[in-house]
Amino acid sequence: MEKGAEKVYATASTYAIMLLAWRRFNPESDTPVHFSNMPNPTTLLSNLIERDISPTLVVADHVLSSSEEASDIIKLLSKAAVELNLPRVLAELGQAESLGSHVPDPLTPSEEIVDEDGNVIPAQAQEEVPFNLNNLRNHLAQVTLARRVLPEDLASRQKLLEESVYDVAVERLRHEAKLFDELGLGNRELHRVDLQKWMWDWHQKLKARLEAEIKEIIAAEAKIDIPIDHQLATNKKVPRMAPFLSLVKPEKLSLITILEIMRLQGSGGVSDGMKTARALLTVGRAIENEYKAEMCKRNNIAIPSHARPNEFTGYFTGLGYRDLHARRVTAAKYMEDSEDWTSEWTQLLRVRVGSILVDCLMDSATIERTAVDKRTNEEIKENQPAFYHAYEYVRGQKLGVIRLNPVVSERIAKDGLRETLHPRHLPMLVKPKPWLNHDQGGYLYNRSAAMRFKDCQEQQTYLEHASALGNVELVYAGLDVLGSTPWKVNRNIFDVVLKVWNSGDRLCKIPPAVFDQPEPEKPPNMNADIKAKSVYGTRLKAFMQERANNHSDRCSVNYKIEIARAFLGDTMYLPHNLDFRGRAYPIPPHFNHIGDDLSRGLLMFGDAQPLGEQGLRWLKIHLANLYGFDKGNFDERVKFVMDHLENVYDSAEKPLDGSRWWTKADDPWQCLATCMELRAALESGDPHSYMSSLPVHQDGTCNGLQHYAALGGDVKGAAQVNLSVTDRPSDVYTYVANMVEKLLEEDVKKGDKYASMLAGRVSRKVVKQTVMTTVYGVTYIGAREQIEKQLKDRKDIPEEECWGASAYLAKKVLSCIGDLFSGAKSIQVWLNLCARLISKSIPAERVPDALQSPKGRKRNGSSLPRNRIRKEQMSSVVWTTPLGLPIVQPYRKTKRKQVMTAIQSVFISDPNAPAEVNAVKQASAFPPNFIHSLDATHMMLTALECRTQGLTFASVHDSYWTHASSIDKMSEIIRDTFIALHSSDVLEKLATEFRTRYASHKVPLASLRSGKLLKNLQTAGVRIVASTEQAAALREGGFTSFDSIMDVSDVEAGSIAQMSQALEAETPKPVEPKPTPGKRGRPIKNVIIVEGKKDSPSVTEHEEGEEDGVGEDDADSLLADKFVDLSAVLPPLPKKGDFDVETIKKSQYFFS
Repeated sequence: MEKGAEKVYATASTYAIMLLAWRRFNPESDTPVHFSNMPNPTTLLSNLIERDISPTLVVADHVLSSSEEASDIIKLLSKAAVELNLPRVLAELGQAESLGSHVPDPLTPSEEIVDEDGNVIPAQAQEEVPFNLNNLRNHLAQVTLARRVLPEDLASRQKLLEESVYDVAVERLRHEAKLFDELGLGNRELHRVDLQKWMWDWHQKLKARLEAEIKEIIAAEAKIDIPIDHQLATNKKVPRMAPFLSLVKPEKLSLITILEIMRLQGSGGVSDGMKTARALLTVGRAIENEYKAEMCKRNNIAIPSHARPNEFTGYFTGLGYRDLHARRVTAAKYMEDSEDWTSEWTQLLRVRVGSILVDCLMDSATIERTAVDKRTNEEIKENQPAFYHAYEYVRGQKLGVIRLNPVVSERIAKDGLRETLHPRHLPMLVKPKPWLNHDQGGYLYNRSAAMRFKDCQEQQTYLEHASALGNVELVYAGLDVLGSTPWKVNRNIFDVVLKVWNSGDRLCKIPPAVFDQPEPEKPPNMNADIKAKSVYGTRLKAFMQERANNHSDRCSVNYKIEIARAFLGDTMYLPHNLDFRGRAYPIPPHFNHIGDDLSRGLLMFGDAQPLGEQGLRWLKIHLANLYGFDKGNFDERVKFVMDHLENVYDSAEKPLDGSRWWTKADDPWQCLATCMELRAALESGDPHSYMSSLPVHQDGTCNGLQHYAALGGDVKGAAQVNLSVTDRPSDVYTYVANMVEKLLEEDVKKGDKYASMLAGRVSRKVVKQTVMTTVYGVTYIGAREQIEKQLKDRKDIPEEECWGASAYLAKKVLSCIGDLFSGAKSIQVWLNLCARLISKSIPAERVPDALQSPKGRKRNGSSLPRNRIRKEQMSSVVWTTPLGLPIVQPYRKTKRKQVMTAIQSVFISDPNAPAEVNAVKQASAFPPNFIHSLDATHMMLTALECRTQGLTFASVHDSYWTHASSIDKMSEIIRDTFIALHSSDVLEKLATEFRTRYASHKVPLASLRSGKLLKNLQTAGVRIVASTEQAAALREGGFTSFDSIMDVSDVEAGSIAQMSQALEAETPKPVEPKPTPGKRGRPIKNVIIVEGKKDSPSVTEHEEGEEDGVGEDDADSLLADKFVDLSAVLPPLPKKGDFDVETIKKSQYFFS
């Protein structure tokens, strides 16, 4: 029948019989019958789809005599549908199973969306839903239906979950286009402009256009075919686009282009459009990612499993580490042999692919605009392009942009496309794939990177190298531990959230369906009174911004609710990766425990542990912390909860109809979840045996300051951040707020306007963020912005006064903080100076090139060599964390490359091109990045040890979570790992690493001329040694500022090297310039001898140029060839204080 030889065609009954035969007689059944050519369910499903036979008809056929047979065949077909990547078939089978069973799904949310009269209405009718959110719902609906037919097969459901979002989007657009065609007949209202209808039309046109375009490109490239050997001989590569455009089907190319361009609308500061370069890069990258995802699915790679518990020997033993490395290397090799991956695309290739696709879209996509002629009242229709190319000036530079037709922009504003994201990355239903390499781990079929770095090839290279050497095993193991923590949705909280959402009211950061704040009233004298007009403008602008934020927040909450609804009743997992500093983050961006209070309230651990006596106590302490009563001692916090037990019960039993005590908490949704958990435990009859799944937190006290205090042995700082032993917790934020209030009182007496306005309003919350980020190098501007945001949130200061008040208050806060953290400040200055000097340094082997004159120079002057020296200053700050993770600061002055495309000439930055470092950014960012790398190391050590001891563990940077009953054990581990980390003399190791890593680096003396830098070096205790002649030459040249850090000695080896002398000694020249020998003929220390350059005309040219340009700038030419060893100017470490880090073991409020 399948071959058509008998001229008899298969029907639904035929396939039902074959599936029934497979069910009864397959090789794994109780009655196996072996047929060599017996088709399996996957083959049968593929054939019946080709014949356009509905799977539902097969399942409902009269051949099947029992419900059990029908149910089994649904499961067989469902597994086959997952293997064939057919989500529509899976959804159809799920609906068939649901209709046939007549059993209500216990996981269906109890709360429906209702109108004012109590009638159930669809969610879409209540408010306009963004297109991408519907796309997400469609995707999640497939997953929910799959749960009904594949309840136990989590691996198959995970494959469906990672199915390409573009397939789902195509189906949705096709379905909506049909609906509009059917419903729009004769109904003028339904003929309104609609974004989805347009997008479907564009998709159809673009698909046809791309099919033709790709054929033309293939034919054109075939005509100019140049042999590879000729290309190699002439060193000219012919760029070929056809192979890359053929990787993905035209249907997907079309949809990816449309979705990505629509998503970018309004980005990059371009209203109603986007930057052309960014659009082309984004589309090109999306095509690359889609191809790689398809390749992974097509290969059906076997996924390496986690180690079995009985085989585990621990992470910190030598045997355990070697075993970890061996298993990872073996698994990674197996994966590489199984995969068929292309190499990474270049930026140029992405731009070229993107330009072809976007150009075709701009040619194909049109819309019909209608207008009325004012003179004749005649309706005029016109087809216009949906997208057009234009230029605009940004900061004086001409910038190419792609703009949307105004009609399309209006529709997008209503549909809210920009506020939503593609639903590709969702939580997983199975444990993530163990991390095998820098880009192998996490999702089973979609490739993810172990580290997030934005086009930083340097960081990637360091990570790949460390990975190959086996230096980052503990980091990968830590990511596996975090990813394997099981989670589930808290059903009780979800039901309350859904009720609040459906009511449309504002409650606890859930925004209202309709913005509920009144618009500012226009003052009657606005045109006459300039000040009144200005105040009104400020308030109106704030109102418009709040209204826009309300819509954005509503979309964000909607996303969380939809994802939570899809995962009700399932255990889920959150794969993690790192940022470039080593901090861990969940990869699923929309719904995770690092999110806001609502996300955290909706989540609980997937496994439960009995509370025990201590667990019950910690649950009460946790509730007090969440409510905001976290500055009393532990006994006071327990008493606080017991005093409010009636409110706790009222919140748990009547969250929306009672007194709503929980809504006044600092973290209301987590507070409500804890109220419900505590009530359930107390009402269970035996609270100590109650199985609790709620995560309980242990948070560090201003964790950055804790690390600074431990690094510097700062006794005073340690007392402020709970490293010392105290009876009750210290609160540095309240301490600073009280100091500021005292200063305000003095200014109130002087009649200061802002002091009077702010008196009594400087709470702990207002200053908290500024105090926290001071040790991370926050500037006055940053502090002012932080405080302005807090003042606006208070709502008790006029909108137009917030800017001035925040500027006044920022100065007061920073002055109060100044003396408080002097120990931390000295380390911060040391880190900053090291980074500044490293970024000014040049490797010794690059110095000769830096001193060369550019060939063909037409003018005299010493500035050209100095510019060349600056361009050679390309040393990033690189360091290694105690876990072996290399960290590279990515801050460079990236060069832009011009690329001619079909649309316009675009400039893209090439991350692989050598570029001068941004010295200011390298220096200012190093202290916070280094501290973040330390807190990330502490978290990873804690995660690994918790897993070794069998504890469930999760973290939000410096907030560590586990079950209530495990808190005491985790607290002990937190302290032990912190002590182990800081007992290893972290700063001394960093200084040693710098001296080793940058041993041959030289710093141009001209780069040290800045008065501020010299002053900081002097304060830090830096001394450089110069001979009598060198010191005299510098003074004669007017460089007396160096005296502050210079020691003159003819006995000790000098630090200053005159590089041209070394070059002259090695390079024979026709004319021998007069050298400046060292005293007594002593060789100058630190002079580079450049081997292999016996004849260096370029150096000769440079020196001749120097002589020619002496008159232009004698002073700078004197310093142009003088360098000092980087190791000679690296400042000594600040003196360490007397604080003993072992004291932390006895501090009960260190993490609490």
